[in-house]
Amino acid sequence: MNREIPYLKNPEQAVFKDRFETKVAHWIRSWDWAEPLLAGIVGVPLSKTSISISSASTTPAAIRNAFYSFTTYSMEYGVDLQELAVRDLGDIQMHATDMAECHRRIEESLRTLYENYPAFVPIIIGGDHSISCPSVKAFSKRYAGKKIGIIHFDAHHDVRNFEDGGVTNGTPFRGILESGLVDGRNIAQIGIRGFMNAKPYHDYVVSKGVSVFTSRDVRRKGIDPILDQALTIAGDGTEAIYVSFDVDVIDQAFAPGCPAIGTGGLSSWDALDALFRLGASPQVTGIDFVCIDPSVDFRNATSRLAVQFMLSFLAGMASRPN
Repeated sequence: MNREIPYLKNPEQAVFKDRFETKVAHWIRSWDWAEPLLAGIVGVPLSKTSISISSASTTPAAIRNAFYSFTTYSMEYGVDLQELAVRDLGDIQMHATDMAECHRRIEESLRTLYENYPAFVPIIIGGDHSISCPSVKAFSKRYAGKKIGIIHFDAHHDVRNFEDGGVTNGTPFRGILESGLVDGRNIAQIGIRGFMNAKPYHDYVVSKGVSVFTSRDVRRKGIDPILDQALTIAGDGTEAIYVSFDVDVIDQAFAPGCPAIGTGGLSSWDALDALFRLGASPQVTGIDFVCIDPSVDFRNATSRLAVQFMLSFLAGMASRPN
């Protein structure tokens, strides 16, 4: 176990089995805490803060298991990832009952990582969406004295009030906005869907200057022009961009293993191409994937899709100028 980073437990080492084919599980090995790192996987197995019943705490393990289903090569993007220095840093250990302590551990662990390894890009695997608020807190301290922006993919605004239910997976962006961590004018939400958000919550994000692009906007205009606008918004006067990707932004036909499934969401290719472009942007230096529930998934389809999302982001990173 690494002794420098609090609460972070190293993963088990994958075993190489086929010299002619590199699986993602063989490529993304446990980090030795010495090798120079481009990007690192950090699991955050927390779901007790979920409004609906959820086993999202099991997602990091399900994602790692799905690594065995994929190779490192993509003919669509013309890249083989196996030479990229991407490693698995393990999971941040959660407290069994104290949710505030869980969030404190997330922030402390990530903050210490950034202090000791300032150049790496975290790929954070939740967990429910509540993890994004402490993650963004740590990310903002990484750029102390400078502004950051956020691109948020989700079916929901996630700005529920704290008075009715406390801190949950429905409140991360309320926490981010109320804390002043990020100016609402530097936040773009993509994929928000009708009949899944109350009007007062939509009015709240608009009042804070947040730019909202609905799932219908994506269907009518295409993902590329909307992502152009989102990158401009999140990058306007900011030092870095954080991406928060709630998998329930995807239509339930493609992602059945989410606690809050629904029709009318983004297609898989909308997300795959968007994540490739985000990976290619040097200003994007952190990303999380949240809100998968492996216990209600069908043949691990949603966990496997999340791996493809992660790989597409990394394929974009492979195209960044050295």
